[in-house]
Amino acid sequence: MRIIVAGAGAVGSHLAKMLSQENHDIVLIDPDEDKLRQVGANLDVLTRVGSATSISMLMDADIKRADLFITVATSEETNITAAILGKKLGAKKTIARIDNQEYLYAKYKDHFTSLGIDYLIYPEKIASREIVGLLEQSGSRDVVDFSGGKLTLYAIKLDENAPLIHKTLEEITTDSKKHEFNAVAITRDGNTIIPRGTDKFLPDDLVYVISNQAGVDDLMQYSGKESYAIRNIMILGGSRVGMLTAKELGNHHNVKLIEIDREKSYRLSNMLNNTLVINGDGRDMNLMLEEGLKNMDAFISVTGDSETNILSCVLAKNMGVKKTIAEVENLDYIALAENLGIDTIINKKLITASRIFRFTTSEDVAAVKCLTGTDAEVLEFVVKPDSKITLAPLNQVGLPKDSIVGGIIRGDTSFIANGYTLVKPDDRVVVFALPSAINKLGKFFN
Repeated sequence: MRIIVAGAGAVGSHLAKMLSQENHDIVLIDPDEDKLRQVGANLDVLTRVGSATSISMLMDADIKRADLFITVATSEETNITAAILGKKLGAKKTIARIDNQEYLYAKYKDHFTSLGIDYLIYPEKIASREIVGLLEQSGSRDVVDFSGGKLTLYAIKLDENAPLIHKTLEEITTDSKKHEFNAVAITRDGNTIIPRGTDKFLPDDLVYVISNQAGVDDLMQYSGKESYAIRNIMILGGSRVGMLTAKELGNHHNVKLIEIDREKSYRLSNMLNNTLVINGDGRDMNLMLEEGLKNMDAFISVTGDSETNILSCVLAKNMGVKKTIAEVENLDYIALAENLGIDTIINKKLITASRIFRFTTSEDVAAVKCLTGTDAEVLEFVVKPDSKITLAPLNQVGLPKDSIVGGIIRGDTSFIANGYTLVKPDDRVVVFALPSAINKLGKFFN
């Protein structure tokens, strides 16, 4: 595909990196020559210095041949204007990053479509939804639902006391009980592997497991985790993510939000009717203790500073808070944050990439998720009639070695796949894959 990305900031440059690895033809536009020089030195992309709202610039970038035009500049107005112009000048599909939740309302969708914008993406809203979903599944570090929750991918960090520690996958799957879950990957010492029968689970492994609703209780038991009620929540940072998360959680939880900026604190207190807003510095340990940090069930740190978010979550964990979530936008800090015991890392770059990557795949891919802390992806394929995946059981069909089918959704039912499973047309198949396998998977499903 020919893809033009407008905006070489954090999101745009990460998108360019991810998409260039998929052998797409990428053009990156930004008015900042230094940013482009840095990206161009490390990636195989074409760069153009200028504004994406310039018609001559878009024509110079050959917008009429673009299969996808993504506008992710810092200015919402720039993104909307550029997307409209791009579509009028010939781009097949346009995506614009926005900062206004109002634009996402269903009643306004036709307005943007008529202007030529096919899809609006609001990273902060997606991040807040992810946080809310994680709090509903308190025993896991990451949760991805497929087909409305018929199958779910859980990321679980194993402690030394987990019942499956030092057991092989073969030992677990051959016991007398049928399990409705399947371990599809293990991240260990920064490397992600697809587990085979003889692979053992070790302490501190991050294990990715596919399960349906019937298997959740057994999954938590084997992994040594337990679900617990979350009632009291503290949020550090009145950013857009913090505000949207507080607004969502405040209806059903006791939420306290700490914001260092006095004027922003007043604005937030007027906007968030069900949240107690405190003006204060989250780095002040005495303040945090006075505000009841020890009594919190969950602590969410979403300030604009990754270091503050990491350190405050470590403090909360040491104070006995069961669930900690940190927004870490510096990709180099993610492994460090996970090793420090923080339960879940939120990264808007990866979240945005997951949503946009869906538009670069074939129509057979119903969903895709880029996972924090690993370069692997999990995809949901819709199986076409007579596709290669339907011709033999999974252990004979020849899937790439760095991929594994976790589960299958067939009509209203879902089940965990094994080597003898035969996939049928119209099935929705959830596949975990490393980068080396992703480009090879499409031919099995269409």
